[in-house]
Amino acid sequence: MSRVRTLGAACAATATLALTLLGAGTAGAGVQPNIVGGGTAPSVPWGAQVYVSGSFNCSGTIIAPQWVLTAEHCLGSSMSVRVGSNNLGSGTHVTVDQQRVSPVGDVALLHLTRAVNTTYITLGNADPAVGSTNQIYGWGRTTPTGPASPVLKTANVQVTGRSVDAYGGPAIQSRGINGAAWKGDSGGPQISGGRQVGVASTVQNQGGSNPNGTNNYASVASSRSWIKQVSGV
Repeated sequence: MSRVRTLGAACAATATLALTLLGAGTAGAGVQPNIVGGGTAPSVPWGAQVYVSGSFNCSGTIIAPQWVLTAEHCLGSSMSVRVGSNNLGSGTHVTVDQQRVSPVGDVALLHLTRAVNTTYITLGNADPAVGSTNQIYGWGRTTPTGPASPVLKTANVQVTGRSVDAYGGPAIQSRGINGAAWKGDSGGPQISGGRQVGVASTVQNQGGSNPNGTNNYASVASSRSWIKQVSGV
């Protein structure tokens, strides 16, 4: 069963910051992430820019013709997405008519008003091993207070253990190798072996300038059965 999103819920831990740009969601209001360091991502057909009331707020991934995966704390009113372009503000624009929230942690699904034909991200069924090197993606800020990145960025991170996300759900904790998440990267993917294993939720040891900051990504595996039940994939 999907949880109903409630406004005003507190962030799970005061030492962590949620990574949205607009603070539209229920956790960590006013704080959002972008990749600090890293580099420009190659063209990825599954990247999704998530907008609230016409303004960019978070990153996400398209997992099926009418479903985008993002973080619960990214949710807000009058939502829409852009897919099919690495450039912020470009790509196919589609409005959202449903917001569904996982019963476990900082994971949400957005239902699109029409289908988008592209290559969809493949989801993982298990958390990555501690010590593994994965990739993160997002349009978040690259400086402490600057604008969102005009292009999709990526960085390598190393899994350091397990943690909790903004809502107390299971999370993958990782440390930036050549870059780390920051405001605006919320909802974006952590990818291991070509499969999405995490959804960007919070950061630690990060003020917008530390490429080796700690990232907490909500576990896709922990919500996997719910995602399949809702989206069919």
